Amino acid sequence: MRYHKISDETIKRLPIYLRQLLLLYQRGCTNVSSDGFSNLVHIAGSQIRKDFSYFGYFGVRGRGYDVKRLIKEIKKILKLESCRNVALVGAGRVGSALLGYPGFKRYGFKISCVLDADKRKIGKKIGDIIVKNATKIDVLEKRKIKLAIVATPSDVAQDVIDKLVKAGVNGILNFTPCTLTAPKKVKIINIDIANDLATLPYYLPSP
Repeated sequence: MRYHKISDETIKRLPIYLRQLLLLYQRGCTNVSSDGFSNLVHIAGSQIRKDFSYFGYFGVRGRGYDVKRLIKEIKKILKLESCRNVALVGAGRVGSALLGYPGFKRYGFKISCVLDADKRKIGKKIGDIIVKNATKIDVLEKRKIKLAIVATPSDVAQDVIDKLVKAGVNGILNFTPCTLTAPKKVKIINIDIANDLATLPYYLPSP
């Protein structure tokens, strides 16, 4: 099923809901009220109900939300029902840190292929993955890997994106501090930690 009229902001909130629901489920919680859930995720109850209304009604009057069912439904909406393999291009400091990040497992992601152009890194093992030559990027198509993380230097990032697209990748998480272009069928999400940090001083009290 496709949801054509749903905003990106709504889709961005679904993983936040899922993360909290998974925590509740781990603690043995079976139901959560709308107000209780609102307090946990710090999002207005009216917004939560509006977000869920796009996909159906999941609450039960007097009982709230069934945690297990809601987890299942959100995973279905986000297409997270099965484990998804992810390619990482760039095994430098950022890439290596991402390889060790445990949060991907929460949503069923597994970095199963690492590529780099640095001869000093190619063939080396990071965790339990051997770094492969970035020229072998076409292997992603054979392995049917559709998601990739890009953590390369900025000057080669666009070339990497172009090659990923040719290899059949249609979802890219970009950690390079530059704007990249791709066909409309390819979704790029940009992560720039320094850029986000630059907004924080605005909210600080004046000295």
